[in-house]
Amino acid sequence: MAQSEVLGFEEYVRTRQEALLRSARRLVPDPVDAQDLLQTALARTYGRWDRIEDKSLADAYLRRVMINTRTEWWRARKLDEVPTEQLPDASIEDGTEQRADRALLMDILGVLAPKQRSVVVLRHWEQMSTEETAAALGMSAGTVKSTLHRALARLRQELENREAAGREARLAEERGRERCAA
Repeated sequence: MAQSEVLGFEEYVRTRQEALLRSARRLVPDPVDAQDLLQTALARTYGRWDRIEDKSLADAYLRRVMINTRTEWWRARKLDEVPTEQLPDASIEDGTEQRADRALLMDILGVLAPKQRSVVVLRHWEQMSTEETAAALGMSAGTVKSTLHRALARLRQELENREAAGREARLAEERGRERCAA
């Protein structure tokens, strides 16, 4: 790769690093994994930087590399996952409601298949149009729409299930306190 291409890549990374890291954080729940994902995607992109003729499309190219990398990781980890009857409690460090909502959303996104998660992230967080999302993921606009519809329905159902479980837990706790008081 020519020296000008190397400098161009370095400048691109410097200017777009924060936005790309935000995208990575939305693709994987752990912030450390998000940094690893971005670094892996940047390393893979660096070797092909001179082949990207239109540098204005570099973000889309890099997001695609991140999505593909995340999917590879997900497939590799899928075999190591062990189902449990009860999900662990999510810890919230700062206690603000916004952080709690974001943590819950990131946790709920974990129930989606990689393809569905990618569509939701690109459409709603990255605010890409249906056509842009379709181009970035290599699928038709109709597939993006139907995948998004199914993904949002799954997210709604998961949220309802968790809210119902939370209500039941609170009721059980109140009954336990009433028994202790009696």
